[in-house]
Amino acid sequence: MLNTEKRNPNTKHIDKMSTAEMLSVIQKENVNAVNAVGSALNSITEAVDLAYESVKKGGRIIYVGAGTSGRLGVVDASECPPTFGVSPNTVVGVIAGGKDAMFRSSENTEDIGESGIADLKAINLSENDIVMGISAAGGAGYVIKALEYAKSLGCKTVGITSNENTLLGKTADVEIVTDTGPEVITGSTRMKAGTAQKLVLNMISTSVMVKMGYVYENLMINLKPSNSKLKGRMVRIVSEILEIENDKAEALLNENGFNIKAAIKAYKGE
Repeated sequence: MLNTEKRNPNTKHIDKMSTAEMLSVIQKENVNAVNAVGSALNSITEAVDLAYESVKKGGRIIYVGAGTSGRLGVVDASECPPTFGVSPNTVVGVIAGGKDAMFRSSENTEDIGESGIADLKAINLSENDIVMGISAAGGAGYVIKALEYAKSLGCKTVGITSNENTLLGKTADVEIVTDTGPEVITGSTRMKAGTAQKLVLNMISTSVMVKMGYVYENLMINLKPSNSKLKGRMVRIVSEILEIENDKAEALLNENGFNIKAAIKAYKGE
């Protein structure tokens, strides 16, 4: 039996626990999810380096998943443009069942392998892209077939799962296993397994964007001024980098199309 499907002895009587006891045991399992990610750092490193090479040559990071796994991929992809100022086409989330599956359960779609292939064809997958399949159990047909199709085009592939010796892991060029163990609620992989997946995706996309030069020190220097909060953040970033007052930083940004890099170069006379 898969680890993610086993019963957790620590929560066997969760239905009899007080609220405080419930939260305490859930939090202990959350820590196990974080530790599982720590044990997978070597394979995550491989995935980051492959993804960086793809993005550097104009390719995309494509996340493919079903259910919770698919939703997490879409979330991480959608957060990259506002955080790093990249095109929405740089990191792409593909989910079994399409957009509707983001809001409503579409569990039957994870077994339809042909749909995984069709969805990658629909976004014009090319050999420069890297495809990262996400499946807690490691056996979703939608994800497996998508990775097989990607490999047939010459794409590098990554499998992200919470179980050892899965078909997903055997299919991918790089296998990331976050062994989160039995869930608090048996089989509910939206919990620990999902937490680990979210952490891994954050690590991959963030590390690639840092390597691409979209971060200076630990500051987001490729932001776009799409709302007042981000404009304020941009002002503070320029102020901190150049060690000038906020009003001067804002004026400098206004003079340079609210582009952080251009504002810094203008100030330095470059």
